[in-house]
Amino acid sequence: MMMLMMLMMKKMMMMIMIVMLMLLLLLLMMMIMMMMMMMMMMIMMMMIIMMMMMMMMRMMRMMMMRMMMMMMMMTTTTMMLMMMMMMMMMMMMMMMMMMIMMMMTMTMMMMNSHYFRSKQ
Repeated sequence: MMMLMMLMMKKMMMMIMIVMLMLLLLLLMMMIMMMMMMMMMMIMMMMIIMMMMMMMMRMMRMMMMRMMMMMMMMTTTTMMLMMMMMMMMMMMMMMMMMMIMMMMTMTMMMMNSHYFRSKQ
């Protein structure tokens, strides 16, 4: 009877483990997707800003104004880039965390299985 129970437990644990792994993978995928979306958005924003700036420049004849616009454009682009970098960093951190979690879970599973075996 005890043996049967143990076996059942092991099976259950394995199942749970698989499910957890699946979930983690899904989460990772979601993160990646989010990142992509963010990147796209940023790029789009940049493009729009650029376009607007260009339009403004066309309208403006004065040299000073043009210079100012150029400066503004540069700053905006740099800011966007910085933001993107930050996002990337954050995502990387998240991924690392996920990986660590996964590893830990795996190790735990191994330990548990070993323990079960020794019990028998």
